[in-house]
Amino acid sequence: MLYNHQSVKIKYFTGDDMAKDLGMAVLMDFYGGLLTDKRYEVLDMYYNQDMSLAEIASELEISRQGARDAIKHGERQLSELEEKLGLAARFKNIQKRISKINALLDNGGGRDEIKSILKEIEKFV
Repeated sequence: MLYNHQSVKIKYFTGDDMAKDLGMAVLMDFYGGLLTDKRYEVLDMYYNQDMSLAEIASELEISRQGARDAIKHGERQLSELEEKLGLAARFKNIQKRISKINALLDNGGGRDEIKSILKEIEKFV
């Protein structure tokens, strides 16, 4: 199962006609080190620093369209990396199973159920 950043999409409109997808911030955490420094910088400004396209353009001395294009290229690259490597999906699946184990422990859940979930986790590691 691939991590679908679309499934965790939280949009808010910035006046830039681009909705920010906070799922991309998750992909940046996993794959940001594989981006060029410049591409990472633009995505960081947009997603983590909440800068507008106009602010990014001004800061980097590029056009607003150039900032938008750099963001789109970076998003595409992050999505392609996730499609190929699936690290975010694995992480998400492991997190879900750990939450199940914690819930079982809180509710006095059975040892067999916990062992079963741990076996599922082992598949992802």
